[in-house]
Amino acid sequence: MTNERVFLANGAGTPARKGTHKGEDLRRDAERIVMAAIDECLPEPAVRRALAGRDFPGKVVLVSVGKAAWRMADAAVECLGDRIERGVVVTKYDHSRGPIRDFHIIEAGHPVPDENSLRGAEAALDAVNGLTERDTVLFLVSGGGSALFERPLPGVGLADVENITRKLLESGADIREINTLRKRLSSVKAGRFALAARPARVLTLALSDVLGDRMDTIASGPTVPDETTSEEAMRILGKYGISVPDSLCERLSMETPKELPTSECVMVGSVRMLCEHAAVKARELGYTVAVLTTSLNCEAREAGRFLASIAREEISRNQPLRRPCALIAGGETVVRVTGKGLGGRNQELALSAACALEDAPGVVLLSVGSDGSDGPTDAAGGFADGGTTARIRAAGGAPEDSLGDNDSWHALRLAGDLVKTGPTGTNVNDIALVLCGEPE
Repeated sequence: MTNERVFLANGAGTPARKGTHKGEDLRRDAERIVMAAIDECLPEPAVRRALAGRDFPGKVVLVSVGKAAWRMADAAVECLGDRIERGVVVTKYDHSRGPIRDFHIIEAGHPVPDENSLRGAEAALDAVNGLTERDTVLFLVSGGGSALFERPLPGVGLADVENITRKLLESGADIREINTLRKRLSSVKAGRFALAARPARVLTLALSDVLGDRMDTIASGPTVPDETTSEEAMRILGKYGISVPDSLCERLSMETPKELPTSECVMVGSVRMLCEHAAVKARELGYTVAVLTTSLNCEAREAGRFLASIAREEISRNQPLRRPCALIAGGETVVRVTGKGLGGRNQELALSAACALEDAPGVVLLSVGSDGSDGPTDAAGGFADGGTTARIRAAGGAPEDSLGDNDSWHALRLAGDLVKTGPTGTNVNDIALVLCGEPE
């Protein structure tokens, strides 16, 4: 038995075929469906479409931030060529694919910022210094930017930002809550980077990794007016019982920019598109399809149990859809960390589903992060089926104990159900897919 599933195949290029919709075919189909959806959400076509026909009368300075930053920047250079005078790319470690002209390319920490996050922000601020009202800052942003792109306000240290980020992550706060606090401690978030670029115009192209596609939440909105309030920030501290020094409370109570007339923002990709593309591929492969939600937002283990319960209804009663069927859910769950194990939200969702699917025949669940990473692990997510828990036990593990210890990575590894894609080059939230095979 292998220790993980590794697939890098281009799902969109795989010919559609209608197989048996049973056994190993379900796993292969799940891989094809998810990878086809991810391929359709890659940055290059999205950036090309957004830049087509646009006029840039003065200098163009490119700043690209996020897990998809390198590929977005490369696509922009392909479109605009020498019209881009200089560029800065800030992305996650191991997400750069090499030089782009003479651009400054920096890899930094995620999900918690590090010293390179500061270097990236400083390089970007230097790049937009001294521009005129005829010039344009082309700001390309994708998921992960909140951690990767940071310069704390005066009186706030990087350790303060790291500490509050970790506390929020461990408390199960969602990304909007986390960013509501982080942006108030930063001199480049909440529209402040656009202020630093004045009087130049700022054009933002965004790949959304947040539910509802709120521009002020993606990477904490460096170039857009902030819709959150200081009152919300203080409520979030109270909700999760997080205490901070008085000096940070003072910063958190300060309001953020609410108007940025020189800034234009365009959404070029989202989880809704990810789910729609998955649905198209599933239908090609002969499945009846339902997109359950594109705003999944709950604890990962709860989502796993819920999806497993729908799968059991399909297996036992052939409803709500006629089998073979595909159930699709997109969004971003959270993990409430109470144990000391290793994993990510997609792996925890899969392990939770596996515990609820024990001995269920003819069903496969696949949950992955569209960027190819899931928590502080080397996996993108995981599979679950009716035999996952038995394989874990046969290898000496205890699936329920692993779930309680937030140790989904080790448990799924024992089962051979880890999924590794490597960095995909995009980041539009997560997708969970359930395939239920033909009735026996």
